[in-house]
Amino acid sequence: MEQTNCLKDFIRYTSLNVLGMIGLSFYILADTFFVSNGVGANGLTALNLAVPVYSFIHGSGLMFGIGGASKYSVLRGQKAYQDSNRVFTNTVYAAGLLSVIFVLLGVFASNKITVLLGADNEVFDMTKTYLSVLLYFAPAFIMNDVLICFVRNDGNPKLSMSAMLAGSFSNIILDYIFIYPFGMGIFGAVLATGFAPIISMLILSVHFRNKNCFRFKLKRPDLKLIGTIFSLGIPSLITELASGIVIIVFNIIILAIQGNVGVAAYGVIANISFVVASIYTGIAQGMQPIVSSAYGRGNISSVKLTLKYAVVTMLAVSVLVYTCIFIFAGPITGIFNSGNNGILQSIAEQGLKIYFTAVPFMGLNIVISMFFIAVEKAIPAQAISLLRGIVLIIPIALLMSFLASLIGVWLTLPMTEGLVAILGIVLYCRVKKRLL
Repeated sequence: MEQTNCLKDFIRYTSLNVLGMIGLSFYILADTFFVSNGVGANGLTALNLAVPVYSFIHGSGLMFGIGGASKYSVLRGQKAYQDSNRVFTNTVYAAGLLSVIFVLLGVFASNKITVLLGADNEVFDMTKTYLSVLLYFAPAFIMNDVLICFVRNDGNPKLSMSAMLAGSFSNIILDYIFIYPFGMGIFGAVLATGFAPIISMLILSVHFRNKNCFRFKLKRPDLKLIGTIFSLGIPSLITELASGIVIIVFNIIILAIQGNVGVAAYGVIANISFVVASIYTGIAQGMQPIVSSAYGRGNISSVKLTLKYAVVTMLAVSVLVYTCIFIFAGPITGIFNSGNNGILQSIAEQGLKIYFTAVPFMGLNIVISMFFIAVEKAIPAQAISLLRGIVLIIPIALLMSFLASLIGVWLTLPMTEGLVAILGIVLYCRVKKRLL
């Protein structure tokens, strides 16, 4: 009976969350498609240069959302309802403060950030436009991430999914309207992306009709509790920040090797990687509320069983994803290559086939890291996130690009994720002994 109920919960949470995360990943993918077709290769280059800013903002939202919601679920499992409301309140305080910082950066530092991202004169204005508007909308992105995580952990994964999908579909529709009929170019693309989380939050607000749901209580901030939320959520921040940092580093390396066309080709690969990573994140985040609740109740058998379901699902998805990418690399690239640029097509096709050999290792690292967060083991999760996101991948990218040029760049991700996956398995074995 326990196994049956656990499987039902896992299927329900994971299927809904994967759909929602795929929808969320389309925020940037839709921009990639419409910008490449409506603005051209320079617009695609500008978009890829500015995308790390979105990673920083989204990572901050996930840090507070996942960190706070994980603690919230554990306390609910322990029936500590008053403490669980304090978690939501302090999460909002912390998220609000960081949102203000992002907006101030947009107002006063957008020129300097654009230069740091590597934009040349040809794409400077478009890059600055995209990142400035993203920063202005940072409060919406961050609070949307927080609410999605809390609503899901409060037993309503269906509403979370609906909100994410609604935001994504509205982004696609507005992208088309702003870029084509209105002729707003890259500004229209980023404006559509900024409106999407606002629409998502309007749908999430329905959850507050439930009298027993989490509530914001105006009280003095609890710095110790904020520290706990930060500790549990920082692996998610590191993952997203690292994603942005890696894109910046890869852009610089590829600019030196292949120029703007190479960066545009990498933009195709990076944005498809966002979608694939979102599927794994959906599996991991679907697993997390079940594991956190079972851990709070002291039900270790359900904890292990749920992780087993997540790993098996991840491996099945990995086989399907790589098979599709290997077979359809040409048509996939063609979708984003409206100018029929032969060099871009060749680079992206080759890159897709090599880069995505990393998918099973990537999936395992994302799932294992989220498992550690769910059982309040922050240090192993932080170690995995740091190693795969910054510590290993950047020196490996520099070394491999020196040894094998562009092919070395594509090999960087499989090598990094594979090494970290080995460490993740070792750390899990140690944590498993402590849980038992």
